[in-house]
Amino acid sequence: MREFTEKTEAVSPVIGVILMVAITVILASVIAVFVFGLAGNLEASMHKDVIFKTGTDNTGKLITIQAFAGKDLGRISYITATNGSSYWLPKGITKNTDAGWLHVGWINTTNIPRNDKTVVFTATFSDGTEQVVAQT
Repeated sequence: MREFTEKTEAVSPVIGVILMVAITVILASVIAVFVFGLAGNLEASMHKDVIFKTGTDNTGKLITIQAFAGKDLGRISYITATNGSSYWLPKGITKNTDAGWLHVGWINTTNIPRNDKTVVFTATFSDGTEQVVAQT
């Protein structure tokens, strides 16, 4: 019978050195970022977690908007709708400075007619940031 020989080396020495150098460079880079303060002025994401959907009223002539989901719904101060002209939502309120009026399931029939123009709904949050939340 013939004897089988086994290789006992798992990784060649050249590959091992390359891996060690790569790990050292990455580790040194991460440490340098924190030591030199490059990571200190990172800001939190300005994106808010809200989901709206648009539709039409029972007549099919006016646009509706509905709060569908999102943990930041309660932080919305007011919503504007723009299609060349601006409209405040909810209808008849120019600015609701008390956050918390909006909740999941809230629906508003706007006075904006359904036509070929794109309508963009922008929410202004209690911290002053604005975000487009829906469009037709």
